Amino acid sequence: MICPHCDASLLRRERPDNVCGKCGRRYALDPKTNPLELSDLRVRRVVAKLTDDGRLPCTPGHLWYALSRRSLRPRRIGGGCVAVVLLGAFLLTAGYFAGPAPLAYFGLVLALLAPVLCVLAVVAGGRGRPKVLPGAFRGDVLEPWVEVYGGLPPGVVDDRRYPAPGGESGAGQATTLLCPDLSVATLIAAAGLPERHGLLLVRDLPEVPARGPVIVLHDVSAPGLVLPWRVREALPGRRVIDAGVPLRAVRGLPNAVPYRDRQPDQAVLTRLAEVGDYTSDELAWLRKGWTYPLVAIPPGRLLDVVSRVAERVGRAASADQGRAAAVGFLTWPDEGAP
Repeated sequence: MICPHCDASLLRRERPDNVCGKCGRRYALDPKTNPLELSDLRVRRVVAKLTDDGRLPCTPGHLWYALSRRSLRPRRIGGGCVAVVLLGAFLLTAGYFAGPAPLAYFGLVLALLAPVLCVLAVVAGGRGRPKVLPGAFRGDVLEPWVEVYGGLPPGVVDDRRYPAPGGESGAGQATTLLCPDLSVATLIAAAGLPERHGLLLVRDLPEVPARGPVIVLHDVSAPGLVLPWRVREALPGRRVIDAGVPLRAVRGLPNAVPYRDRQPDQAVLTRLAEVGDYTSDELAWLRKGWTYPLVAIPPGRLLDVVSRVAERVGRAASADQGRAAAVGFLTWPDEGAP
């Protein structure tokens, strides 16, 4: 590991208790003990990329996903499984040509069963399950960082201090932005979008005021995809703009790395099936709890899209007050992930 203070290359025995044996200074994260195998230098690199070298804010949620993304990718059969297969093939060959026969039979069984057992081990290991859940990320990563450095990495906005900003459009009617994701709502507030675009930022449906259009910003999950329909049912006659991530825009793309959350309620799945916009394969995928979160979208791209949607809604507000609309959200962000 490289010391984040003196750049010395340290063996494990040279950094007891997260203290550099060369310069004597303490660091926050050791890849040998951290569940995400993180180091201070990697966290700094990822934060720099998320914040565009400090020009943008980001949140703990964005940092969690960026640092977990590598571990969320589909697991490959490791070298140990390959070694078992090769051993089985060797025993089979040796037993066949040199005897004894039981050795060949054992090799055959080993060669046939090893791939199956390895695949089962990968599946049982929790395909798509985060090594560190978002709720545990603060204790495993952020709290050790704060203990050493006295605060969060520069540019990371603490979403526990989520403000409740609001704005009013020139017509006297606020455009409401409904965003249940705390990290994304914090990002939008920290970037000043509510004041810039006359948005009232809320996280729950009961907080939506009685008048004005409603922009719904949601993730790709069963509860997220059903949210715009819930808003339209609760607010009949209101202009509701679905600004969420489209399911088909991210499924199957190599850069879109979802994770598995809790399985959704049957009532949510039934409502999605009633909508009729999703195939049986897509519903089965959602039923397993697969989720593509809003924090997966780089902060710069996310803020740009929200601004464009808010501007479009503002321009159309006077022309079609009573008409419900749906605004496409985005094309898949092609920037490289941290």
